[in-house]
Amino acid sequence: MDAENDLIEQGRKLFAGDWQFFWASPSIETLPPMQGIEVAFAGRSNVGKSSLINALTGRNALARTSHTPGRTQELIFFEGPRDGNLRLVDMPGYGYASAPKTKIASWTSLIHNFLQGRSNLARIYVLIDSRHGLKDVDNDILKTLDRSAVSYQIVLTKADQVKASELEQRIASTLDALKAHPAAYPEVLTTSSRTGAGMPELRAAMIRLLAERGA
Repeated sequence: MDAENDLIEQGRKLFAGDWQFFWASPSIETLPPMQGIEVAFAGRSNVGKSSLINALTGRNALARTSHTPGRTQELIFFEGPRDGNLRLVDMPGYGYASAPKTKIASWTSLIHNFLQGRSNLARIYVLIDSRHGLKDVDNDILKTLDRSAVSYQIVLTKADQVKASELEQRIASTLDALKAHPAAYPEVLTTSSRTGAGMPELRAAMIRLLAERGA
């Protein structure tokens, strides 16, 4: 338990630092040079990726939030205070988006190319709305991640909007579904960007990743 508390404290200190927007990439050719460790946040449009990044870093407006699905159209990079050895990447939402099909196709291509060509990408956090659970479009993305051999972990968002008993059932059903996905990390995190629940554990998970990568 002491080790976990130590990770939580290290995570608190890291994310209390000065996080800033670093780079925006609309295409694979415009990605920043690889440096340090990157963790990316994926999820259906409007699942709360930007809100989660803001809650993680304690910055209300670091990542732009929008009620319009598909607003994030680029890979958005954020850099922390430790000499750039950890970067957060806000990925374009998948699934429904209020944009032309050609634009959606280009985002999809960008995401796939990013997953397959980024050796310093340590983990994808796949955000799933606690109220709805895994959908077919999520399962399609998980299969893509399995093929790309990129480690990923499910994060259930908006946990404050679900009854405790329902949330437990959602966690259990998600864990059961993950048995069919070889690249999935076998633990599910639950979070609420509104209340801050689960943020210490998510920060600690990233500290653990940095340690595993020797960063």
